[in-house]
Amino acid sequence: MTGPVVSLIALDDLPLVEAGDDLAAMLIAAVRRKNIAPVDHDILVVAQKIVSKAEGRMVRLADVKPSPRAAAIADEIGKDSRLVELVLSEGTEIVRRAPNLLIVEHRSGFVMANAGIDQSNVGGDGEHALLLPRDADASAAALKAALDREFGVDLGVLINDSFGRPWRKGVVGVAIGAAGVPSLVSLVGKPDLMGRKLRVTEVAFADELAAAASLIMGQGDEGRPAVYIRGVGYDGPPMPACAIARPKETDLFR
Repeated sequence: MTGPVVSLIALDDLPLVEAGDDLAAMLIAAVRRKNIAPVDHDILVVAQKIVSKAEGRMVRLADVKPSPRAAAIADEIGKDSRLVELVLSEGTEIVRRAPNLLIVEHRSGFVMANAGIDQSNVGGDGEHALLLPRDADASAAALKAALDREFGVDLGVLINDSFGRPWRKGVVGVAIGAAGVPSLVSLVGKPDLMGRKLRVTEVAFADELAAAASLIMGQGDEGRPAVYIRGVGYDGPPMPACAIARPKETDLFR
């Protein structure tokens, strides 16, 4: 007996994305170039960077005026005060600070380094920074609507980013935006192999997909910002990625 066959196909011929580009049209064209005929429950995972670029989320540091608070924090941790100002503007709470690092709660509810602000693969001058999409779940929903309309199917769309983890080294792909998939799947009440009912198990389904796609995307100069996934069975109501964020009142480490 064999299990399900899952395929991951890199859409590796996308042109560089710039502000104002029709990202949905670019992704549709890339799917067609790969001779993929979409079917219900296929999933497209898109890197946050190209979503942010298309949405005009690039910022020139020369245009940022640091506040006194940003300047003080920058002096304390040895970070560019303009970047600190951007982090503060994108976040709702500083959770931890360390040399050259701020861990904040982003307004989306996710706790992340530097509010997800990145300077890699956004220009080589070091004078630009890329912010996360204003609402990654809404961005995923908009891409899904365009893809569904074009292909006449019911697709899942995820927007992924790379997160560090407090107890393990290295970064891993996670979903910051989701549409058409159950981002969090509860197994409570279902039996394990021994017939014992599970009591607390929830699966971060969207994160597992995002991590799998990240293996194909890479973290450097690979140039594979979108991955098409087929063969992953799922059911349950669609749920946005923000549902995965743990509420502060149940966070035992804050």
